[in-house]
Amino acid sequence: QVRLVESGGEMVQPGGSLRLSCVAPGITMDYYAIGWFRQAPGKEREGVSCISVGDGSILYLDSVKGRFTISRDKVKNTVYLQMNNLKPEDTAVYYCAAESLVWSGENSCPHPTYWGFWGQGTQVTVSS
Repeated sequence: QVRLVESGGEMVQPGGSLRLSCVAPGITMDYYAIGWFRQAPGKEREGVSCISVGDGSILYLDSVKGRFTISRDKVKNTVYLQMNNLKPEDTAVYYCAAESLVWSGENSCPHPTYWGFWGQGTQVTVSS
C-alpha cells in the first residue's frame, strides 16, 4: 500500500508563496508519476501539476502556469509544489497522488480517477 503525506499548507496573503511537500514512506517516488491536485468547496478536484516517471513530462493547469513549479528531490524522496504569486482563487485543499501512469501528448494532468494513491490533503488559504 502506498501512503502519501502532504505538508506545507497554511494561510498566506495574496502575492505570497508557499512550498508544498509530498513524501511517500516506504516507496521510491521516482518509480511513480506524481500529481498535485486541489479541491475547493463545491468544486470538482482538478489537476494542478503532474510529473511523469523519469521527469520527461511536466504539465500544469493553465491558471497556474508561470506561478507554480513541480519538482522532485530524489535524495529526499520528496516531490514539491512551489507556489508563487498566490491568488485567492488558489484557495483549496491540495492533494498529492501517485500512480504508475504514462502519458503522451497530453496538455493537462490525467483525470483524478486514473490515480490510485492519494494523501489526505493540506489546506492552502490565500486571503488578506
